[in-house]
Amino acid sequence: MQLYYAKGTIAVAVAIALHEAGLDFEPVRLDFKAGEQRQPRYHAVNPKGRVPALATDQGILTETAAILEHIADLAPAAGLRPSDPWQAARMREAMLYLASTMHVNHAHRARGQRWADLESSLADMRAKAVETMTASAEHVEHHMLQGPYVLGEAVSLADPYLFVACSWLEGDGVDMANFPKIAAFVETMRTRASVAQVIADDMI
Repeated sequence: MQLYYAKGTIAVAVAIALHEAGLDFEPVRLDFKAGEQRQPRYHAVNPKGRVPALATDQGILTETAAILEHIADLAPAAGLRPSDPWQAARMREAMLYLASTMHVNHAHRARGQRWADLESSLADMRAKAVETMTASAEHVEHHMLQGPYVLGEAVSLADPYLFVACSWLEGDGVDMANFPKIAAFVETMRTRASVAQVIADDMI
């Protein structure tokens, strides 16, 4: 398998999950600053021009949550998806919030050109991202983390996803002193071999 990613993007969550699952893969790094994601060569892989994209023997899979679920299917013994239906639903609830709300909040600062062209509009979105990302941090702090991990004591697919999203908070202007649970979660994740590996590989 090949994982197409860019440094610091949500695609790194897939790399963490692949390491957690014990699955071999080849990382293929894109340079977003150079615009490689917009070039025909990458559009042949993912016409959306986004990461992650996972190239498999069966084809190419995109969208973070879909890829994470596929990893859980490939390596069920890793236990990344709970067998309990309620816990599995809570895991997906967290992942869908990260995809639909927190990631979008972050993108309004870094990728505002997706929604507007005027510099005044882009500046307004960058300023607003501090507020919206702080609101996301408050949701994670008070409603998402059930323990050291999203589901309590057990790691799930939601944790790599959340770890990468939380890596954006400080850069988005969020005062991390107000979020001790998030800080503890991040430090706990950093002790995992999967996270240590992506850090060593300069992926995040």
